Amino acid sequence: MRVGIIAALPGELKPLVHDWEAIACADGTRKWIHRAEGDVWIAVCSGMGGAAVRRAFEEAEADGALDMVVSVGWAGELMALRPGRAWVISTIFDAETGEMFRASAGMRVLRLVTTARVADKAEKKRLGEKFKGAVMVDMEAAHVARMARLRGIPMGCFKAVSDDVSANLPDINGFISPLGRLRMLPFLLYLAVRPWFWWPVAQLGRNSAKAAEAICKLILEFMKEKNFDRLERTENA
Repeated sequence: MRVGIIAALPGELKPLVHDWEAIACADGTRKWIHRAEGDVWIAVCSGMGGAAVRRAFEEAEADGALDMVVSVGWAGELMALRPGRAWVISTIFDAETGEMFRASAGMRVLRLVTTARVADKAEKKRLGEKFKGAVMVDMEAAHVARMARLRGIPMGCFKAVSDDVSANLPDINGFISPLGRLRMLPFLLYLAVRPWFWWPVAQLGRNSAKAAEAICKLILEFMKEKNFDRLERTENA
């Protein structure tokens, strides 16, 4: 079985792929392959947003069609979930098109909204009110789900909260490149003269590191049997 793992940023995959085979790709896309017990696991990240997901998906399929795909990564909190924990998402809404996708997640009901921009505090509040019951927001899961639907393959979604609903973070949308990657140097220069953001950004970094570890543990648990229902009992590996 060939399973694709699609993320946005290398940091989301770092704990998982540290000993996987790294594959050179174009346009800054990062790709890793792991073979185990007859299965091929292909992890790819190419940036934030829909266009980046399409690049990552195509790279994951470069050597053959996928039998299953999992969207993984960091997400913003819309309702009370502990930052740094990983969860199995059941329902994904596309805020742009209104589409709804069902992920493979057993009986649990956890909803996520995908948007075209990084959601700030005010936007999280608006999304939480519009999409009742949604607990997280990201920029990729609906795009992964749409591509999986077109191919007729199962899709799962593992997300972890990096920033809580009340986090007072700077608007990073202006620092995202056309390829969906954070332009780190301009962002750091922006932060340097705005000390009121230092603590929230530092907290985001700590939460993100914990979240990546939690996602890794959940994926490793899933790799044992490739059974989403079994994760019902583990919730957060």
